[in-house]
Amino acid sequence: MNSHVGIVPFFKRGDIGGLTYLVTNNIVNYLIVIATLSGVLKWPDKVVFGYVIPGMSIGLFLGCCYYAWMGYRISKKDQRPDVTALPSGVSTTAMFVMLYGVIMPLSYAVEDPMVAWSAAMAACFLGGAIEFIGGIVGPWMKKRIPRAALLGTVAGIGFIWMATEGVFDIFDDPILGLPVMLVAMLGVFGVYAFPKKIPPLVVAIVGGIVYAFCLGRTHVDFSDIGFYIPNPVNSIQYMIDGFAVIVPYLAVIIPVEIYNFIETMDNVEGANAAGDEYSVRQAQFADGIFTMVSACFGGVVPNTVWLGHVSLKRTGAGIGYSIIAGIILLLAGVLGLFTVLSDIIPKAVVAITFLWCAVDMLSQAFRVVDKKYYAAIGVAMVPSVADFLYTQVTGAAGLADLWTEKVASGINDFAPDVCQALSDAGCMWNGVAAVKAGAIVIGILLGTMVAFIIDRRLDKVAIVAFVGAVLSFIGIIHSAAITINITNQWGIGYLITGVVCLILHFGRNSWCKPDEDMLEYVDDKSGEE
Repeated sequence: MNSHVGIVPFFKRGDIGGLTYLVTNNIVNYLIVIATLSGVLKWPDKVVFGYVIPGMSIGLFLGCCYYAWMGYRISKKDQRPDVTALPSGVSTTAMFVMLYGVIMPLSYAVEDPMVAWSAAMAACFLGGAIEFIGGIVGPWMKKRIPRAALLGTVAGIGFIWMATEGVFDIFDDPILGLPVMLVAMLGVFGVYAFPKKIPPLVVAIVGGIVYAFCLGRTHVDFSDIGFYIPNPVNSIQYMIDGFAVIVPYLAVIIPVEIYNFIETMDNVEGANAAGDEYSVRQAQFADGIFTMVSACFGGVVPNTVWLGHVSLKRTGAGIGYSIIAGIILLLAGVLGLFTVLSDIIPKAVVAITFLWCAVDMLSQAFRVVDKKYYAAIGVAMVPSVADFLYTQVTGAAGLADLWTEKVASGINDFAPDVCQALSDAGCMWNGVAAVKAGAIVIGILLGTMVAFIIDRRLDKVAIVAFVGAVLSFIGIIHSAAITINITNQWGIGYLITGVVCLILHFGRNSWCKPDEDMLEYVDDKSGEE
């Protein structure tokens, strides 16, 4: 019997790793939401545990089941048992932006948790609608944006947000984290296997939990368990009222949701590169619909297809992990189990999965893209670094009561004297605030321009530059607010760049031709294995 022909089973050994990845990393995100809303903003428990958490869980449950069904359809159509469901969950980057760019300033401004919650739901619902629209334009964008630009943005986000957090959390608790990391690396990087082919990653995570318990790093607390079934009638009424409150925050909401549907597109593209041909449009429609459903039940952060499909596929995950993870998250949300689960799984153990998936996505970008486009990948990764630096520096400066504000150039930045002080102190800050504003879109623009330059299509580079100018002039990128601003200096820069590219393009057959010797060398090098 040919083991490579057939339909993917409901559950197989590789699903254990996928289940661990999906559940533990979603728990981390839920803990951040709970800590921010309950601990920092002092939202009442009836909102946080009665609506926000179960609402998010309902959306995730629907998404997990739908993506498992999509995987089953592909398996049945292609008669392949090795199909892996798309991993999905709370969008980590969008979650941070929603929490700290929308919900927190809203809460401080209105000084009423119920009003802030209503606006947060409205923002989440609007985000789902934008994600849904992304299902219409996403496939069109996929055909016209080079793969190097798409996968480069994913690699940048994974490396700067996930890999760094993974390594730092491991070294924050080295007695627990380092041994667990070693065992996990045996499997995910060294391709070792324990007796009966038990994956070292599973041994690392399960053994890490037991080891953490022996060290006293974990404990069990059942005090918050109860039934938290949200009433959508109440939440929808609050959400309708919230639409009037979110207008000043559209400049944050719309760009982050554009990022979110691009993130879904990027991650589905990564799954396609790994051999599972998922529909980008269906995935984006699903993310949008389930985010809107989540908002109707009280959720405040969007769903998305996650990074990591390629890693899960390598370890043999199928579709069962997605369904079971969805059920666990649903029950955890409506029964108040998230705090119990979070007490059992320490951060140093969760960090292993962050590091694993981030590094695998980084390597995938360079593995599936033609060598000549490596420069495009590298350039596309950079804006995510600006996003990370901005978050870290502004968070630290806030402890000294130094805050960003909308400056004359139209971006959110520190006052000139603070910027100068940061520069004088050796802090890499100049330009960070400008690139942070719309980082994911900027990364795709830059990566696309480099790819087209490599293809010697300066006419296409000009088009991309003009698109960047339009996005700048209307405030999607390089701006603190969505507004028409034809004096935006970055928009003018893109405009000039586009004109220069057209001039160079028109001279391509006379005075602006590639060096033939270098051209032959580059082509030969890109063709080498």
